[in-house]
Amino acid sequence: MRSSASLRTATLAAILIAVPLAGAYAAGHHHKGSLDASDPTDLTGPRVEALFQQVQGLRQGIVDARQANNITPAVAERLEMSTARIGQAAQKIAAEDHGRIPAAQYHDLLRNLDNVDQQLRVDTGSGFLMGDGADGGNYPNG
Repeated sequence: MRSSASLRTATLAAILIAVPLAGAYAAGHHHKGSLDASDPTDLTGPRVEALFQQVQGLRQGIVDARQANNITPAVAERLEMSTARIGQAAQKIAAEDHGRIPAAQYHDLLRNLDNVDQQLRVDTGSGFLMGDGADGGNYPNG
């Protein structure tokens, strides 16, 4: 019986020692899963090209809205200037780093493009509308 008690004590001691060490090992060798994935630090290739295509698409949208008389020449000029500044900033950043744009700046550029796009939608009357009309109308969100 005595050897059985010693065996249980030794087994319990081994487990109590092994568990914290296993946890420390696992913490030091954590493998990222798909939910843990973070954005790359620099964006290159197709994503940078897509950013430039979005700039061109927004410019074309401004031209189309102006030609359809949905916005005034002054509004078109203001929107085009904003779009041009975003495009120039993107080109400058990419040129300085061999075609790469850091993720934070890339997301800032996209957000700025989205803001100009939303303003175009509001100016043309096709923006996302807020309200249910109960107070006399719907209002542009933006």
